[in-house]
Amino acid sequence: MSDNTATDTSAAEHQAQSPALEAWRMFRRNIPALFGVVLLTLIIGATLYGTLFYSGDPFDIVWAPHEPPGVTPEFPLGTDYLGRDIIAGMLTGGGPTLAVGAVAAAITMVIGIAMGALAGYYGGWVDNLLMRVTEFFQVLPALLFAMVLVTLLSPTLFTIAFAIGVVSWPQTARLTRAEFLKIKNLEYVTAARAIGARDKRIIWTVILPNALPPLIVSATLTVGVAILFEAGLSFLGLGDPNVMSWGLMIGANREYILDAWWPVTFPGLAIFFTVFAVSLIGDGLNDAFNPKLRER
Repeated sequence: MSDNTATDTSAAEHQAQSPALEAWRMFRRNIPALFGVVLLTLIIGATLYGTLFYSGDPFDIVWAPHEPPGVTPEFPLGTDYLGRDIIAGMLTGGGPTLAVGAVAAAITMVIGIAMGALAGYYGGWVDNLLMRVTEFFQVLPALLFAMVLVTLLSPTLFTIAFAIGVVSWPQTARLTRAEFLKIKNLEYVTAARAIGARDKRIIWTVILPNALPPLIVSATLTVGVAILFEAGLSFLGLGDPNVMSWGLMIGANREYILDAWWPVTFPGLAIFFTVFAVSLIGDGLNDAFNPKLRER
């Protein structure tokens, strides 16, 4: 009995000392999250390596306009309003779409974490000032503000990602601030101050690593939001006309949707499944990092 008790205690201590392993164990048990990982992996794999098996320039006019899917064997998904191959556009356009989502999410996290960390750690007038700035950006119409930025900076993939990141960071800032307010007075932070650690070290190496779990979940979900944002801007004609993306395919064919559904439907489905997969992964990470669910 004593040996079993010692073994159980050792296992419990090991789990308590390995929150990352415990989170991974929880994530592996989440079937929808694993399905999201598989689905997103397939989508990324298709965008990275699909052109090796199905070559073609997505801007080339290869057939008659609005050829329905399944009619011509060379173009299984049909052609768009100019006669461009839908499959070539899907395979080539996935990379820029995912890149915009990832870069926009990175910009969102950098700005949001910096603002929230400084506000939550220092408090006082610093908190008041940074939160007023956050509220200013939060009340601005996000889509309209992004449209203005893209128009002023010219529509390129980077400016689109930058515009999305600039209008999306307030929620991340508030979440980071809340985590810092909760953590900054805990014992290990007080101990770091007592041994003479500077504020910069405490913020970025002591508090932030312990505030990361909800921020990782937020970053994952931000990727999906950014992809939808890029599609919306492209739908309004503000996408980069020189780079094929799923959003650009939808935007270019939007005027003909009543006559030809396929040039809009197929890239729309690609965006839907990508955002769906990212959302499943985000929900799985949220459950994995939630300590209330670890005893289940």
